[in-house]
Amino acid sequence: MKITKKQNIIVSNPETRDFLADAYYPETEKKLPLVIFVHGYKGYKDWGAWDLMAEKFAEAGFFFFKFNFSHNGTTVESPHHFADLEAFGNNNYSKELSDLGVVIDYFVTNEKVDDQKIILIGHSRGGGISIIKTYEDERINGLITLASVDTLDRFPKNEAFENWKKEGVYYVVNGRTKQEMPHYYQFYEDFKKNEHRFDVERAIEMAKAHVLIIHGTNDESVDAKNAEHLHILNPNSELYLVENANHTFGAKEPWEEGYLPKDLNEVTEKCIEFIKEKIVNE
Repeated sequence: MKITKKQNIIVSNPETRDFLADAYYPETEKKLPLVIFVHGYKGYKDWGAWDLMAEKFAEAGFFFFKFNFSHNGTTVESPHHFADLEAFGNNNYSKELSDLGVVIDYFVTNEKVDDQKIILIGHSRGGGISIIKTYEDERINGLITLASVDTLDRFPKNEAFENWKKEGVYYVVNGRTKQEMPHYYQFYEDFKKNEHRFDVERAIEMAKAHVLIIHGTNDESVDAKNAEHLHILNPNSELYLVENANHTFGAKEPWEEGYLPKDLNEVTEKCIEFIKEKIVNE
């Protein structure tokens, strides 16, 4: 089956700014389920093995779409690097939800897409964003979380918080690039202003979509208890734990192999099976 790859499509969001996206899909006359991948904190669409995952979804008969959040630190000109740390510092959950809404609107009218079959896959913080969007947007039929957080209240505490409030910025060192990545205090102010909207626990309880929660038992960034908690809150969900898998299911940046890491391949196959069973063939 011939797979079409359209990379670095420019998507415009008047509420934020332009950002890049990739579409992978098989050449067919049939309308295809739309699978949208939502990256996490310090993530981007071209990170690690996401391209290989996209190909596998397309080969399985899906219109797979991945994108950069407008303020994730990458730019239209430099999608593989955190070239705009000022934008990164000015990111917040409102902007990410706005970008995701624009992405859904952008593709739901595509002639190749079946607008009755829309699935979000969110990794890490992108899982939390995807949970909220699934609750808010009834067009979404399926939700899959990969190593997702169970709350978006992940801010500095106590003295570190007071310093952030006073200084207006705190920095996190990127372990891979060694960049000092800023977080401006507006991030917290936006959260407090929209705290009810950003309640991941409430959103997962109320979500009407089919839900699959995937997590590695050896996740070094987000404890697998987050997945168990989400599953308790939505008992109709399916919980799938990958023994000894880490936060990125064996992938890293750069990923130079021509195949998926074992754990991420297992995860991708599980996602495809879930979507076909619950959404495509229901």
